[in-house]
Amino acid sequence: MTNDIDPRLTTVRLTGTGVQLDAMVGGPDDGPLVLLLHGFPEAWWTWRGQIGPLLSAGYRVVVPTMRGYGGSDKPVGLDAYRLDVLAEDVLAIVDDLGYETFRLVGHDWGGVVAWETAIRAPARVERLVVLDAPHPDVMRQVVRNNPSQILRSWYVLLFQLPRLPEAILRRHTFAALRRSLSSSSAPGTFSDDDLARLVASWAKPGALTAMLAYYRALRRKPWRDPARVTSRTLVVWGGRDRFLSRAAFDASLAMCDDGAGLWVEEASHWVHLEQPERVVDAILRCFRETNAS
Repeated sequence: MTNDIDPRLTTVRLTGTGVQLDAMVGGPDDGPLVLLLHGFPEAWWTWRGQIGPLLSAGYRVVVPTMRGYGGSDKPVGLDAYRLDVLAEDVLAIVDDLGYETFRLVGHDWGGVVAWETAIRAPARVERLVVLDAPHPDVMRQVVRNNPSQILRSWYVLLFQLPRLPEAILRRHTFAALRRSLSSSSAPGTFSDDDLARLVASWAKPGALTAMLAYYRALRRKPWRDPARVTSRTLVVWGGRDRFLSRAAFDASLAMCDDGAGLWVEEASHWVHLEQPERVVDAILRCFRETNAS
């Protein structure tokens, strides 16, 4: 892993649930632990606007490359990408680092995994911050029942097909993925260098199918009653998110016993890249305040 984000970061290999994951780690050994989880189709360095301020604030910052991405292991089969397994990866990383409790931040798929982790281990997740990612039980309900969200989620249905999505996305050096990032974000959010680095990650053997497996494994999520989140939670959402509706934001926030919302009207789905200072300020306030609100 190339680190051109912050010299205080070190490349390590951490143990997930039966997999090895690349990660960047920095900050004092005894600092409060913060995990930053990236989404689809991102990489660890898309947290570049938040890493430095968190390190400067004295946190032990860990930014894993999620399973299936980059240099992390890419197990074969949809069961390896079930949401419960992904959440267990997070807890295994924390155990590997020798911590009991931690703060958790996730965007997009990293946010969905963060929700699930807080549901499964509420006593361990001291603070939860989720950016543009629906609560997993809300996701199922809203995608099925909300017309606006159904239209926005068309690609999720496409990704369920075997092989065809890989063929479409690989064409012309991942032109469709590059175009999706550029067209769904504010101008200049993803530079040519950013896109080139992402293409190199997507092109790794097995990576694209593993990334799509997150979506395909949704069908293997076991049914349960909707699970409330008891950890203090901040939900951050871009008002111009073209993939997720306001209904998903509202319904997800309603699942929190101690939750606060930050609606960033001028931001897209990539709010942490477009509004890095505002996002990290909100994260730090959530971490420091007695109440998330």
